[in-house]
Amino acid sequence: MNIRTDLALEAHDLYRSDNISKIDGVDIIAEKSEDITKTVVKITNENGKKALGKEIGSYITIEAAELKYDNAVYESTCRIIADTLTELIESHKDNLTLVVGLGNDRITPDALGMKTVDNIMVTHHIKKHAPKLLETNISSVCAIKPGVLGTTGMESVNIIKGVCHTLKPDTVIVVDSLAAADIRRVNTTVQISDTGIQPGSGVGNNRAGINKDVLGRTVIAIGVPTVIDAATISKEPIPKDLAPLMVTTKDIDLTIERMSKTVANGINLALHNGITLSQISDYVG
Repeated sequence: MNIRTDLALEAHDLYRSDNISKIDGVDIIAEKSEDITKTVVKITNENGKKALGKEIGSYITIEAAELKYDNAVYESTCRIIADTLTELIESHKDNLTLVVGLGNDRITPDALGMKTVDNIMVTHHIKKHAPKLLETNISSVCAIKPGVLGTTGMESVNIIKGVCHTLKPDTVIVVDSLAAADIRRVNTTVQISDTGIQPGSGVGNNRAGINKDVLGRTVIAIGVPTVIDAATISKEPIPKDLAPLMVTTKDIDLTIERMSKTVANGINLALHNGITLSQISDYVG
């Protein structure tokens, strides 16, 4: 069975299920605490790329089973996301970062990116026109929700390219919903990568890639698996003539709010040196 997943960690585990002890071109390191596991999967060559079906680069997976309900775990996860982004991004107070929220806010499991943007500290306009209103540690951040092809008639990547051409950001952070192969990772996991993103790949609806080659600048992808392919968990085969059926959890409305805030505040902490979670609310309505 062809199991669909956007997570490099799951692709690694699935490949090794055939009793393969190590994959050439793939390095993996896991750090575990009581509530959170952080795993770094590095694909270093073409062999690793072919084995996992993922681009060469780093994929950091943060798993926190109690993230949805435990406030201490939520705060710790925000900080781990921030620390991870700080390692991947060359941060400077004069840099401009563009945060892109992909997806469709009319479909709850696909609304992660857009809802994340709603919680981002957008400061570019203030830094440009009234910089004295901001503390010196606040960097320049702008954000967009490019929507989906069926709504705008345009590929998201073309909209993003246009914005990048005008604003010339130093870094682009793209946030999107993903698909997992393990239901336990749905709405409890965050993946961060330095390889960009292939929108829609998890649900078999590939769009144009959003990466450094396309945009000409550093692209960081952040995703949360919000769905799983029904074929992965079904005991009965899914007829081939049916469209892919994606399944999510019954608490999806609650968890999308929680996960989007987690991702957004991880980004906020990373981009604005020294800011605290309690201070973020002063900037985000």
